[in-house]
Amino acid sequence: MICSMRFALAACVALLFPLFAHAADYPNRPIRLIVGAAPGGGSDFVARTITPKVSTLLGQPIIIDNRGGAAGLVASELVAKAPADGYTLLLVFANYATFPSLQKKLNFDPEKDLVPVSDIATSALVLTVAPGLQVKSVSELIEIAKGRTLNYASPGVGSMGHLAAELFQSMAGVKMIHVPYKGGGPAIMGLLGGQVDVYFSTPAAAITQMNAGKIRGLAVTGDKRAGFAPQLPTISQSGLEGYEVSGWFGIFAPIGTPQPVIDMISQAVATAVKDPEIQKSLANDGDAAVGNSPPEFAKEVQTDIAKWSKIIKSSNIELE
Repeated sequence: MICSMRFALAACVALLFPLFAHAADYPNRPIRLIVGAAPGGGSDFVARTITPKVSTLLGQPIIIDNRGGAAGLVASELVAKAPADGYTLLLVFANYATFPSLQKKLNFDPEKDLVPVSDIATSALVLTVAPGLQVKSVSELIEIAKGRTLNYASPGVGSMGHLAAELFQSMAGVKMIHVPYKGGGPAIMGLLGGQVDVYFSTPAAAITQMNAGKIRGLAVTGDKRAGFAPQLPTISQSGLEGYEVSGWFGIFAPIGTPQPVIDMISQAVATAVKDPEIQKSLANDGDAAVGNSPPEFAKEVQTDIAKWSKIIKSSNIELE
């Protein structure tokens, strides 16, 4: 009996040894970071802001590989099928949390095939209105929306701007007409031209136009005031208590990646985002540095998957 137990223990150690050896040796070659966006986008900006420092901390180059398409779905599927060795990682925006409920057919399971490593940074949106719409607060916007039909822009069906507007309508008890554009640039132009009344914009696009007086910012969608526009209250502070929409930029690894490797990457990210220059660079683009642990990020992802599933189903949102 004792011999059998010793044999079983030895067998387990033999099976686990390659994982421990791999983790102790990691990394010994360049790391490939698949970014779920085209060059110049928000995710690409975050990747290029943080990778030099993370690369230094890990002691190996990090090669950015942009794979835009389907709001990060293309990149996510690619990494889900990659070897679970820590040398292929994913950086994707919070649209990832909508995949289980928005995509009719997936070639991978977002909740099982990829492991959350760290939330690098989060970004709230800005509730903006066209200059011709005479409202100066969220409460005034809701009052007008209850009296007449307004429309709102989004960068596309299922985008964070679309979902933020749907959540707003649900909580405010109003109904606006959705006008989807092919990207954030055309959407903000629609607002500037008066073709649409409302737009939940990314900070980078909104700040310049707000400062020029071409559009009006009413509030931010996060759970606290944002450093890029401290004069704006949150929507929750403005009467819709509990409203909160924040988009995270997160790193994922294929399922089966050794936990010591995941922890090493997560710790490198957490250290990197404490760098004052990195925090300043992120803040200038409207992003707030986070750098949390794998369990903390996993909880964020699961919370968002449940949250957006409810909104997508209740609003009958379908990809066109």
